[in-house]
Amino acid sequence: MSSLFEQAIEQSSRIVMFTGAGISTESGIPDFRSPGGIWTKMSPINFDVFLQSPEMRREAWRRKFEIDKTLIGADPNKGHMAIAKLVDIGKVTHVITQNIDNLHQNSGVPPSKIIELHGNGTYAKCLDCGTRHELDEVKALYDASDDAPACSQCKGIVKSATVSFGQSMPEEEMRRAEEATLACDLFVAIGSSLQVYPAAGFPILAKRNGAKLAILNREPTDLDQIADIVINAEIGATLAPLVRLN
Repeated sequence: MSSLFEQAIEQSSRIVMFTGAGISTESGIPDFRSPGGIWTKMSPINFDVFLQSPEMRREAWRRKFEIDKTLIGADPNKGHMAIAKLVDIGKVTHVITQNIDNLHQNSGVPPSKIIELHGNGTYAKCLDCGTRHELDEVKALYDASDDAPACSQCKGIVKSATVSFGQSMPEEEMRRAEEATLACDLFVAIGSSLQVYPAAGFPILAKRNGAKLAILNREPTDLDQIADIVINAEIGATLAPLVRLN
């Protein structure tokens, strides 16, 4: 099956890579939704609760800084680097990702080629005026007051620049993802259970539009039955030979 995958990559010129948590677990970043993951140990804080409750905003930031300890030192792995190389040589037009860890950017993929459906956890934004706040700044304010920080520009609510449960998906990113999906000739879903919608609808859209669909994941997914190629294997070890990474 891997030879079919290599052939599909070789024959395609407008590839979209769609990545989920599975690619980043190989960098040591835990999958929040898997058994034993964060969301099995504590209930996520819904967006409306975050907005309404100063106490829950404080708790959200406490969790954020605690979770971030597991991300320190995480580097792009062979899977990320292989995708970056495929972008560099013009094979991959866009990387649509459900991940918030910034590892695609760190691997060398230009930000203009990355579409982050669930936001980015490496910085924060004011929900009122949109000002970007670096996490070091936010943590210093949090540590000094033991309270959720306010925006330095407008005193609005500051939140990690991720999409929370109950928060609307980002319209611009969803539009760009749809455009990229409809323009691709091969859609490769990598390290995603393909259970979280609307993001998981993009592989279906690609297939219906005539693109080939390849799924690379350690476990079977709900969309395997419509895929042209299904590979259940380690991601880095599968992608690296495509670009001759050591």
